[in-house]
Amino acid sequence: MNQTHRIFNVVGARPQIIKAAALSRALREHYAGLLEEVMVHSGQHYDRNMSDVFFEEMGIPRPAHHLHVGSGTHGRQTGEMMRGMEDLIRSENPRLVVVYGDTNTTLAAALAAAKLKVPVAHVEAGLRSFNKYMPEEINRVLCDHVSTLLFTPSRQAEINLAREGIVHSGEEPFDIDHPAVVHTGDVMFDNALYYGREDTGDSRVLDRLDIRDKPYVLATLHRDMNTDDPGRLQAVMGTLLEIAEKEKITVVIPLHPRTRKMIAEFRMGKSTASSQWFRITDPVSYLEMITLEKNARLIMTDSGGVQKEAHFFKKACIVFRKETEWVELVNHGTACLVDASPEKIREAWDLFRDQNNLDFPPFYGEGNAASLIAGTILRFLERGKSS
Repeated sequence: MNQTHRIFNVVGARPQIIKAAALSRALREHYAGLLEEVMVHSGQHYDRNMSDVFFEEMGIPRPAHHLHVGSGTHGRQTGEMMRGMEDLIRSENPRLVVVYGDTNTTLAAALAAAKLKVPVAHVEAGLRSFNKYMPEEINRVLCDHVSTLLFTPSRQAEINLAREGIVHSGEEPFDIDHPAVVHTGDVMFDNALYYGREDTGDSRVLDRLDIRDKPYVLATLHRDMNTDDPGRLQAVMGTLLEIAEKEKITVVIPLHPRTRKMIAEFRMGKSTASSQWFRITDPVSYLEMITLEKNARLIMTDSGGVQKEAHFFKKACIVFRKETEWVELVNHGTACLVDASPEKIREAWDLFRDQNNLDFPPFYGEGNAASLIAGTILRFLERGKSS
């Protein structure tokens, strides 16, 4: 009789919930009875539009455990998560803990598990911006260095890990000192294919925003380096407004709660609210976001996930950052780094607005990353050690 291996699937922020959906789907469809998924939510994102709605529309199992940590300083939030994860791991005794990406939830769960000698599987391992002033960079680097299974979404991610001495050990059983580095492709591409079908999107958002069959630009802005600096926030929002008014094109902005708060605090909302070319809305669901991305003329963002989704749906992308983890997009010429420079934003707009001949190579696998990850986890647990 086959043993059922209990694994923690840890989420906390909107991007992680979306990524976890792909693995959760693969576990239910192909590994039921072999891998027992226990969903754990840290509570890092607690607004309904940033959390609950994704479990509902993507069919993800509700979290079996919720830490309810909420917001706070990086140290306080991470510490509270570590304490909660440590208690859960001790009581539930999972064979392995799966974490995603680069949030405080990711780091907290990885550290708690590693210190209790529970193997960590890092989905989206090896990404680097090479900017340690970004909290996300610290999180992803530390997480990689305590993981036993490192699943890379791109070949560049493997190169980054090798430069830090993290290479596939080639020896089983794998452990924290002798990890497995496995190139799987990107689980977000799995989701783009699965939810990007004609019968799965939510096109009502186009009617709600009055943009059906109309050209529009999709823009998102949420990183604290952009939202918490009034100069940067004004530069980006002001240039978006200038382009919208000059080009007579609608700019759709699903507004992150932090961005909305800072726009109000810096008193920047009056000019954008009065423009007929701006459509500012609350955060949208994943299916609504997929619809907006598929139908946009061009995408502007500081989000790593949205950069990739732009590529998945064959859209040029203007990135409000100095660097990106997805360097292949910039090197290939379908994404452009503009920081918060009005001049660079305008130049990138002029570069991309009328280009229809860009090509979008399959940098991120074949759309089966989650199945490859689940299969690797099962083989590891059946052949290897749990400590």
